Amino acid sequence: MDNKSKPNKERDNVRTLGWVAFFGGFGQDMIQPILPIFYSSVLGLNKETIGLIEGSVTTIVSVFRILSGIISDRLGKRKSIVFIGYLLSAISRFLFGTVFFAWQAFTLRLIDGIGKGTKDAPRDALVAQSAKEDRMGFSFGYQRMLDTFGSVIGPLATTGILYLLVSGNMRYRIIFYIAGLISAVTILLIGLFVSEKATPVSKKQTKFDFSILKGKFLFFLIIMLVFTLGNSSDSFLILRAQTVGISPETIPIVYAVFNLFYALLSVPAGSLSDRIGRVKVMQIGWLVYALSYIGFALANHPWHIWLIYIFYGLYYATTEGIAKSLVANIVPDNKRGTAYGLFNASLGVMTLPANIIAGYLWDKVSPSATFYFGAACAFTAFLIISFSKIEKLPTNDDNNME
Repeated sequence: MDNKSKPNKERDNVRTLGWVAFFGGFGQDMIQPILPIFYSSVLGLNKETIGLIEGSVTTIVSVFRILSGIISDRLGKRKSIVFIGYLLSAISRFLFGTVFFAWQAFTLRLIDGIGKGTKDAPRDALVAQSAKEDRMGFSFGYQRMLDTFGSVIGPLATTGILYLLVSGNMRYRIIFYIAGLISAVTILLIGLFVSEKATPVSKKQTKFDFSILKGKFLFFLIIMLVFTLGNSSDSFLILRAQTVGISPETIPIVYAVFNLFYALLSVPAGSLSDRIGRVKVMQIGWLVYALSYIGFALANHPWHIWLIYIFYGLYYATTEGIAKSLVANIVPDNKRGTAYGLFNASLGVMTLPANIIAGYLWDKVSPSATFYFGAACAFTAFLIISFSKIEKLPTNDDNNME
């Protein structure tokens, strides 16, 4: 009885955390397509200020990803930290409807970033703990699928509101209020349905232990930093779509179509990585990213943006969940909180300079220069990982590491 109920609980955890990701993505991506427009058209901010705000958010996310990962390993607990993270994000998204000044936007975006950073690492550790080793790619792909389906419905809901409320800045504020309420559903799901088993805590883990920063894991983080230097905020993609001629009301639909393809391809990509390896699938993703960014640089008609965004969805499907399942294969369970914190942080620590560079290239050189730079960084990361031997199969020794 006990042996049967344990796998069922673990499967239920993966499913529930998938729906948590769904409602989190729903709320986040209701506001994501309109944030750049709200910044520039309502608050009157220039591109460099937008880059500074969004880059700072990503940096604070990185810091709290590391801290929450370390703390969750130190305490041997994940669920309560995930709960706090989603709570902060829900509150900040709701209150964004009250923003009238740049400093208010900056403050609430930082709170949202703190929430996102707080929940990411322990949530990924919970998923890895609940997933079978030979289905790790599938489990993380499932998370990305539901997260992204939320990101499909979110922009569509935003589009509906924009068309119903044809004019006036109040329509943007209503979207923020609704997004905050939808994000609050995650808190109920975590509190009522997510369970966790105790994670053993060694004496070493009562201190901040960075001994994990070595070998293949460290090399993987370095490669991610190279890639992330050119991975500026997707806000620049939305602004690019607007400059090419897509209306503000249509942009959320484009964003929804992109997320739909991302969602549909996430589980197949995860399952493919279970069969042929994580690195090979990530290589495909980085090539797709480079080609997509070249496409954004060259685009000069609205239909170009539609096609590129669909193709760009393949990049996310072949990298987001895959990279996390690769970390789970490299790192033992009792250090995964710290590992995911450091890994997720590597995606954001370079994003502040990446966004500042992107904004500078956009304003001082040309919009296309922003995307050529991103493509160059992606191709460089592709070449480095092609000649590395990062991936390995998990062994009993790895699981017993302290």
